Amino acid sequence: MKKTITALSLAILLAAAAGAQAKPTLQGAGATFPQPLYIGMFDSYLKTTGIKVNYQGIGSGAGIQQLTAKTVDFGASDAPMSADEQAKAGADVLHIPTCVGAIVLTYNIPGINASIKLTGNVIAGIFLGTIQAWNDPAIQGLNPEYKLPSLNIVVVRRSDSSGTSYNFSGYLTKVSPDWASQVGQSKSPKWPVGVGGKGNPGVASYVKQVPGSIGYVEIAYARQNKMPVAIVQNKSGAWVDPNDLKAVAAAADIAFPADAKADIINTDAKSGYPIAATTWLLVYKDQGYAKDQATSKAVLDLMWWMIHDGQKLNEGLDYAVLPPAAVKVAETLLKSVTFNGAPLLK
Repeated sequence: MKKTITALSLAILLAAAAGAQAKPTLQGAGATFPQPLYIGMFDSYLKTTGIKVNYQGIGSGAGIQQLTAKTVDFGASDAPMSADEQAKAGADVLHIPTCVGAIVLTYNIPGINASIKLTGNVIAGIFLGTIQAWNDPAIQGLNPEYKLPSLNIVVVRRSDSSGTSYNFSGYLTKVSPDWASQVGQSKSPKWPVGVGGKGNPGVASYVKQVPGSIGYVEIAYARQNKMPVAIVQNKSGAWVDPNDLKAVAAAADIAFPADAKADIINTDAKSGYPIAATTWLLVYKDQGYAKDQATSKAVLDLMWWMIHDGQKLNEGLDYAVLPPAAVKVAETLLKSVTFNGAPLLK
C-alpha cells in the first residue's frame, strides 16, 4: 500500500526543514577601534558557520548605551564600563577581551611622510595647545634629521564618546601632570584645543585631508590610509615603533585580572609600546532577557571562536593577538554566562 503525503503533512515537513536550517543573525554595536578586525572576523565566521553578524561601529559610549537598551546582542568598548554605566545596565555585564591594538599619533606634515619621534610630554603639550607649531624646538629637537615646517598644528580628536579617547587621555594623564590636573581621563574629555572627527574613521579622514594636522587612531586606520605614525618613547626610555606588533603585544604580557579589565597603558615592559590597549565585547552575564536561548548560545559560540580560531586573523589586520592569560580569563567568563540561571557553555 502506497503512502500519500497530504498538503498539510508537506507543509509541516517543509516548515521543520526550514526551522532546522534557520540560523540567527547576531547584532552588535560599539567601538570603532577594533572595527577593521571585527569586519574581517565576522566575514570569516559567516563563511565558516553560515551565521551573519551585523556590527555597527558607533563608538564605545554608544555601544554601551545600545547594550543597556537591549537593542543589540552584544556591545563593544575599549573602555571598561563605569560603575554608573554598570548600574544603568541593571545586571552584571561581562567584558570579553578580543585583541590588543596600538593607538598611534598620525599626522599630515607637508613634505614628511616618515615616522617622527614624540615623547609623552610633547604629545601632551600638543593636545593641551602649549606646543602650537611643527617647528617648535620641543618637536624639532627630537627630530634633527628633518626640517620641520613653520606650520600651525591642527589637533584632531574624537567628537563622540570613545574608548580610544579614554585610553589616549589615560596615557596623557599618566605621563603629564599638566594633563592630569587640567583634563584627566575620560571617554569624552573636555579637550583644550582641536576639531572633532566621528569615530576612528572620522579622525583619520580629517588628518589625511588637512595639512598640519595630527590625530590619534588605532593603527589599522593609519595603515589602511597609508599615513605615517610616530615612534613614541616608552617608560623605560626606549623608542618604540607601533608597527612592531611584538612591541604592542608586549604591553599586554601581564597577569590579567579575573574580570579581564586590564589597564596596559604606559606599560612597564621595556620593549612595549606605551599607548596599547585591550578592547572588549560586552555581554549580559544572564541572558534571560534575550529573545531566545538559541541566539544567546550563538553569541557565546561567536565569542569563543573569536578568542581562539579568530585570533589567527589579528596580525594580518594590524592587531596583536591576546596573550594566553587573557584567553584563559575570557574562557572562564564565557562559561559563567547563563540563560535564566542555566549555563550556556559546558
